[in-house]
Amino acid sequence: MREPFQNEPFTDFNLTESIHDFQEALRKVELELGQEYMLKIGSERIETIQKRKSINPSDVKQLVGIVSQADTALAHRAVLVAADAFEDWKRIDPSARARVLYKSAALLRRRKHEFSAWLVYEAGKSWLEADGDTAEAIDFLEFYGREMERLAERQPLVALSGEDNELSYIPLGVGIIIPPWNFPLAITVGMTMAAVVAGNTVVLKPASATAVIAAKFVELLEEAGLPDGVVNFLPGAGSEVGDFLVEHPLTRFICFTGSREVGLRINEKAASVRQDQRWIKRVVAEMGGKDTIIIDESADLELAAAAITASAFGYAGQKCSACSRAVVHELVYDEVIEKVVERTKQLKLGKANERSTSIGPVIDERAYMSILKYIEVGRSEGTIVLGGRIGDISGYFIEPTIIKDVDPHARVAQEEIFGPVLAFIKAEHFDEALAIANNTEYGLTGAVISRNRSRLEQAREQFHVGNLYLNRKCTGALVGVHPFGGFNMSGTDSKAGGRDYLLLFLQAKVVSEKW
Repeated sequence: MREPFQNEPFTDFNLTESIHDFQEALRKVELELGQEYMLKIGSERIETIQKRKSINPSDVKQLVGIVSQADTALAHRAVLVAADAFEDWKRIDPSARARVLYKSAALLRRRKHEFSAWLVYEAGKSWLEADGDTAEAIDFLEFYGREMERLAERQPLVALSGEDNELSYIPLGVGIIIPPWNFPLAITVGMTMAAVVAGNTVVLKPASATAVIAAKFVELLEEAGLPDGVVNFLPGAGSEVGDFLVEHPLTRFICFTGSREVGLRINEKAASVRQDQRWIKRVVAEMGGKDTIIIDESADLELAAAAITASAFGYAGQKCSACSRAVVHELVYDEVIEKVVERTKQLKLGKANERSTSIGPVIDERAYMSILKYIEVGRSEGTIVLGGRIGDISGYFIEPTIIKDVDPHARVAQEEIFGPVLAFIKAEHFDEALAIANNTEYGLTGAVISRNRSRLEQAREQFHVGNLYLNRKCTGALVGVHPFGGFNMSGTDSKAGGRDYLLLFLQAKVVSEKW
């Protein structure tokens, strides 16, 4: 009997031993920077003429790796190889498939700091953020393995005399996995291995900015004994191979995490039936948010300030769950702003590999320029009370920026910025605060800080988000504890890390035999 699932503990970086071990991992990975990474289709490693450089966002002169890029011909080959591998993989006993995940988790646990160090260099994550990303990847492997074993058991049905009735879950086929760059290990692992443990085979198209981390994960799967062709590694430009993979008639499902615009494009293209296509393609999408923390006049203001600061500026605000709007009752508005500004001033902006860094760089030049443009928009839509400037020009550094007196319908209050920018909005009463919180097209996360029980209960019913947190921050969902996914334009409410998630990669079959 396997032990019940437990979340992977986070590393305590107050311990001298942990600090030393992580520094050793950083040194080890630094010596490996600059290597080349090839595609993997079936058992074949393929180097292409077209390549893309991955750089360290903390130091744009530092090369993390060089990654071969696929074209549509290679994408087609990857789908065919995955389809061929599916015929064998779908027949593997679910418990045996689960064991591949448990083995992968064990390997990743042994190399936890090493993978976190890659996250520091390629994704610009601080020590704490990188450690959390790797821990979540381990959690997904352990959790989804157990979930597949549970779903493989005989499912309960109402008994009918004279008949034997059985419901079982069978895999779908070939899936396309398109993960984001902001959780390039955890979400890549979660989406890929949920599909795989369910008996599917996949083509993994990693985010271009963090393709080296995905390549390292694929190497780990080989070590864990995953058969060739079950996961095919296909880095490439979304504009060239993304649409092709989505539209391919052998594609059975697409699992995507990323922007609203790309998610809607995938959904639209997947809905169109191609020649020789025999199924309705399934789309699993998580598409971001414009997340709000509400503070009422009864709140513990120190708790409120801590929750807002952590939610807004963790990983430089580059989380779909990040707090980008604080809606505060007018009686405590100025005091909450003052406390958040005070806390934010204590956050150190710096290179991700430095232990003292609280906020690292944003991911790349495109994000850097976009966020700076939003800050300029914010100057005209409110008053910047902190930040608004760039940091060290050796990397993509932007100061944590706080804008007060923002109209609820302003651009910085409505559009997903995906950076260290926080808008403060004043509310006259709690009903107005809830209305503001619900006034975007998104519905991913939110939080309410209040000592008023009736208002907390009102928020439970009326705050329309997939993940609502009461008297805590709106980031930091734990696998198995906080199944994660949102409403409206935040996606298909897939609830990653929950008991429903694997069902998105399975189909139910009922067999009835008359005795």
